[in-house]
Amino acid sequence: MVQFDRGVYQLARADSAATVLLPASFPLEEKAVRQLLDFAAVRSADGHHAVCKACATPDFHPGSIAPVGSVVATGPNFVIPASIGTDINCGMRLITTGLDEAGFARHRDVLLARLTRVLLDNGRDVPLRSQAFRNLFDVGPLGLIDGLGREGLWAGVDTARLAAELTDCIGLADFAGNSRYAPDAMVGNRELLRDPCLGTPGAGNHFVEFQRVDAVLDRHAAYRAGLKQGEVVLMIHSGSRDLGFYVGQRWMDKARDAWPQGVKHPASGLYGLAGTLAAEYLVAMGTAARYAWLNRVVLAELVRKELAEVTGATTSRLVVDVPHNVVLQEQGFNIHRKGATPARCGDLALIPGSMGDASYLVSGLGNADWLWSCSHGAGRQLRRQEVRRMRQAQADGSWHCVTLREERRIEEAPHAYKPIGPVLAAQEEAGLLAPVARLLPLVTFKA
Repeated sequence: MVQFDRGVYQLARADSAATVLLPASFPLEEKAVRQLLDFAAVRSADGHHAVCKACATPDFHPGSIAPVGSVVATGPNFVIPASIGTDINCGMRLITTGLDEAGFARHRDVLLARLTRVLLDNGRDVPLRSQAFRNLFDVGPLGLIDGLGREGLWAGVDTARLAAELTDCIGLADFAGNSRYAPDAMVGNRELLRDPCLGTPGAGNHFVEFQRVDAVLDRHAAYRAGLKQGEVVLMIHSGSRDLGFYVGQRWMDKARDAWPQGVKHPASGLYGLAGTLAAEYLVAMGTAARYAWLNRVVLAELVRKELAEVTGATTSRLVVDVPHNVVLQEQGFNIHRKGATPARCGDLALIPGSMGDASYLVSGLGNADWLWSCSHGAGRQLRRQEVRRMRQAQADGSWHCVTLREERRIEEAPHAYKPIGPVLAAQEEAGLLAPVARLLPLVTFKA
């Protein structure tokens, strides 16, 4: 059954139901619907645990397993590892640069050349001791900061600023962790490590992008966030890289292997974990989530270093770091968000458009009907395979992508994404969020 009324689809079949917030001009894709209803139908083998509610935000489209833009709530003792997959705590980080557009333009060529080397061409030096990783996983982010050495990148990092910025990282304090869930190579006894993934954006829709604050839409909220019109900011979209794959794949396999012998497996191939295994999964997931936070920190600090050396700007500050692709325990539920962002009342969130469209800083309104969530972006309207068949990016001069791989420029071209305007408007009208500032892209780095 499919019913549509004022931007909301009600979906139902014999074993599950879900709601989708989607502008009438956007297609409701059959594969995404099937994926969402499959997740809404997940139950434990004994039938004692099940999904309580499932919904989706306007960036709703099919994913590899779970649909992007989906939000699934279960009870506090039940989790579904496949609902967030392997890109655990993929998220957004927004920092100010201390520059206006004219100041950025004066140094643009030198800055882009240096950042291309650092961000895309393995020109970074980010050594960490095994003990620092153990501190991150076993103690938490503050433990890592307190134990940082002064080698490489860390020689110039303001650790007091990093510690102060922890309060602007949404959900970070809620992630548990334990080094036993990390790869041995990362937490062994080696004195110094140079993790090849740390400080890298990753492929696909991940990016590092300079943006201009084009409009302040809520001056009080923007003031509290430290933003003013005309300044240049940096948005980072990245996740837990190989560690997320290591944890996510292991626990999806573990959920399948834990299914009781002799009990018919679910036709969807989706499995939940209950009780002790559910609690263990949340710690393992939190281990990868803490690493994802560190990865975004490193990306930001690499840019801050180049900004200071090239332009003299040293007043950068964190606006917000916000996750998606995580399970957070909220309101008595385990809220699974796949390509969806926490939008609790008063919390800031980031909704990027594309390399040729606006992004938005928004404030959550804590809408329980939509599980205290909002979209994590505009959402794709063309699959990567479709865009590749076009063979070249449809460049019109309005967007600038720096990449060492031409396929990224093609796959991630603006026409592959939905327009951000209707995505934002639908959520504002439904009471999920309030816009704070509109950000326009200046230049985007794609791995």
